[in-house]
Amino acid sequence: MSTSLHILVIEDNSALRESVCELLAGRGHRVDHAADGRAGLQMALAEPPDVLVLDLMLPGMDGLRVCTRLRAQSDRHVPVLMLTARDTLADKVDGFGAGADDYLVKPFANEELLVRCLALSHRHRAGLSHTLRIGTLEIDRRTGTAQRDGRVLSLRQTAHRLLLLLAEAWPRPVTRSELIRRVWGDDPPESDPLRT
Repeated sequence: MSTSLHILVIEDNSALRESVCELLAGRGHRVDHAADGRAGLQMALAEPPDVLVLDLMLPGMDGLRVCTRLRAQSDRHVPVLMLTARDTLADKVDGFGAGADDYLVKPFANEELLVRCLALSHRHRAGLSHTLRIGTLEIDRRTGTAQRDGRVLSLRQTAHRLLLLLAEAWPRPVTRSELIRRVWGDDPPESDPLRT
């Protein structure tokens, strides 16, 4: 199963923002976007993405301040890829100093942006056990199985995905809208599967 990520793109250049969003969505990722730093930071804090693609030169709040505030205010580590035309060593040092995990200079190759986002999402999980344990519940991320009190739970793919999202967020509550977006993206079913 290919990895589908939730990626937030904060970029003020509308043509580039649309191009990056189309590229990422075309590869099966769920993409949100913002055109200024303040709105982007609010989105990243409200629903932390798997990867944040962040421009440096933004209206309202520049990318360095967005990254610094995200690191200070978020309850989890959000992998940040700075995407910018600023290419000096000093710019890169400033970016990493603000908390960036990676730095990609414009212009860039589409394939490189894609593989860097995937690499950041995997690196973010580095050191995590394949098995997630909460009390008597065990979820194996590698095999896609779950058990409670040693008994295997028979779960369909959607139910397993919901359980994993809730377990990974624990003890933080997950909103209904976040669950719908993380599981079904922009194409939720017409029925009410969460209620079911």
